[in-house]
Amino acid sequence: MAKGTIGVTTNNIFPVIKKFLYSDHEIFLRELVSNAVDATQKLKTLSSVGDFKGEMGDCTVEVSLNKEAGTLTISDKGIGMTAEEIEKYINQIAFSGATEFLDKYKNDANAIIGHFGLGFYSAFMVSKQVEIITKSYQEGAPAQHWTCDGSPEFTLEECEKAERGTDIILHIDDENKEFLEESRIETLLNKYCKFLPVEIAFGYKKEWKDGKEVETSEKNIINNTTPAWTRRPADLTDEDYMKFYHELYPYAEDPLFHIHLNVDYPFNLTGILYFPRLKENIHIERNKIQLYCNQVFVTDSVDGIVPEYLTLLHGVLDSPDIPLNVSRSYLQADSNVKKISNHITKKVADRLFEIFKNDRAQFEEKWDALKIFIVFGMLTDEKFYEKAKDFALLKNIDGKYFTFEEYKELIKGEQTDKDGNLICLYAHNIEEQHSYIEAARAKGYDVLLLDGQLDSHWIGQFEQKNEKTKFVRVDSDVVSKLIAKSDTPEVELDNTQKNALTTLFHAAIPKMEKTEFIVSVEALGEESLPILVTQNEFMRRMKEMSKNGGNPMMSFYGEMPDSYSLVLNSSHRLIKEVLDAEEKECASAIAPIAEEIKNLDHRKLELKKSHKDKKEDEIPSAEKEELETIDKQLSDLGDKRNGIYSDFATKNPKVKQLIDLALLANNILKGKDLAEFVKRSVNLL
Repeated sequence: MAKGTIGVTTNNIFPVIKKFLYSDHEIFLRELVSNAVDATQKLKTLSSVGDFKGEMGDCTVEVSLNKEAGTLTISDKGIGMTAEEIEKYINQIAFSGATEFLDKYKNDANAIIGHFGLGFYSAFMVSKQVEIITKSYQEGAPAQHWTCDGSPEFTLEECEKAERGTDIILHIDDENKEFLEESRIETLLNKYCKFLPVEIAFGYKKEWKDGKEVETSEKNIINNTTPAWTRRPADLTDEDYMKFYHELYPYAEDPLFHIHLNVDYPFNLTGILYFPRLKENIHIERNKIQLYCNQVFVTDSVDGIVPEYLTLLHGVLDSPDIPLNVSRSYLQADSNVKKISNHITKKVADRLFEIFKNDRAQFEEKWDALKIFIVFGMLTDEKFYEKAKDFALLKNIDGKYFTFEEYKELIKGEQTDKDGNLICLYAHNIEEQHSYIEAARAKGYDVLLLDGQLDSHWIGQFEQKNEKTKFVRVDSDVVSKLIAKSDTPEVELDNTQKNALTTLFHAAIPKMEKTEFIVSVEALGEESLPILVTQNEFMRRMKEMSKNGGNPMMSFYGEMPDSYSLVLNSSHRLIKEVLDAEEKECASAIAPIAEEIKNLDHRKLELKKSHKDKKEDEIPSAEKEELETIDKQLSDLGDKRNGIYSDFATKNPKVKQLIDLALLANNILKGKDLAEFVKRSVNLL
């Protein structure tokens, strides 16, 4: 029996493995099973070139538990090791700058293990003792038994072993008893080893017999050694692709379609990416791509490794050019990863354009499900935008689809305003905005349907990329102002009448939390509604973008109240009737107030004129005090006048009814106010 000390250039390798790598300790199983698979594949290679002439036999890698003995064993029938090879590959851990590197990366297991090839030593993260029982494939080489308790000392001696290959026996320590549980090991094997290229057996299959579960004699193979991405696309059917998708995501809906990647220059990459049927919440749907290195699972957290929009795709990427044991930050900086990322962007865009060009009907049929993915890509990846702008579709309220260039041609005749701007009108809800849509269509305008989670950002991008193009929601203004062809008709009311209307209607608007109304008067024509509720395009869009994850600098927009315009149509009979009633009922009370306001305004104007060329200290104190008194009187008189208008509005049922009808048409009237409206409507009938 030989004894010795493991050749390390620093004394703290084992404390680092035991303590600092603890948070990532489950990866030990991936490392050891991967090593067993490598050993098996090496033997297959030797056999194929004639350097091993023996029988391959059953090459299954076996993982077994002995809960009573407290051991977990990984066994292979690969090339095995001689005493010299154990000395070379197990007993020597020599590297330069080890202390500095270990200190820098002591909290990142993957970085250390991957950097120094310490896969085998990850066993000590969970073990108080590790044994290796191995026999080389080389004829006449004696079996070897290596033992180490986690200190630099080890023992190595010859032993008896009937078959070639290696058994790694882990004596699980007291802190890691979870790894003696069958369910825990099964979960880890399914996570890390599900698609390894050599069969992995964990125990035996079970079946129900005589009312209880019993083991059969059939090995429980936990992996698929030839997953779809490792096979040629020509050998796969649509059914094969669908079956593999459900192997990855058992409870998911069928995907829309897939892309099979197979690249061997300038890097190696295989994989299958699926376009899932996305829900509206893109944050929930992300990070479903699984990253592999030679069929060994690396990570399913690809955010920051592939372009952001690709995190919405599902599927598998596999590349030997992606380091197996590295941290995400390392992956993000790796040049091969960046090349792969750019290539995938191109392949995805090319595949989408191919479907669009060759079968537009199918593309349009799937557009609503694809849209959020494509829009997200256009917003977050400039290269993808340049390709996607040729196949990204706009849908109008009639369900017809257009590329942006096609849509510009369709509407440029009717929807170019007096300043040469192309105005794309849109709605976000056909039912709620029906009256506005119909008003626009009556003018000969087309209306898009933009009801997606990211549409506010998307149309902003269109406006930025295309000069003299504006997207305007149909309820953002009165129809005559949506696409200004000429100056709008003037309101044939004097300032007193306008003030009376705006004041009395404003007084009757229901009080709503975080909601403001601005009342204005427009001449909209006798056929238009008496009152329209509109919402400023800029403010509404900023609020939506803030709510859906816009620029953090604009987050304050999300805290601002909803702001609506209540537009009174001075041309409508009902508004004229309200104004006539107000003038008859309030004239006697308003006249003296108006006269007094007129006189005070006249006196204020005289004083201001006399002060025009004077400095502040040259104006007499008496005149300053008089101005302050006038301002106070004007304010009091304004309040008194507005009080008269408010009293009128309260007594006149038409005012409240007209306002509530407008609010109801925009789905703004709620709760108590809605109940009162219904009651009032019944009484009016």
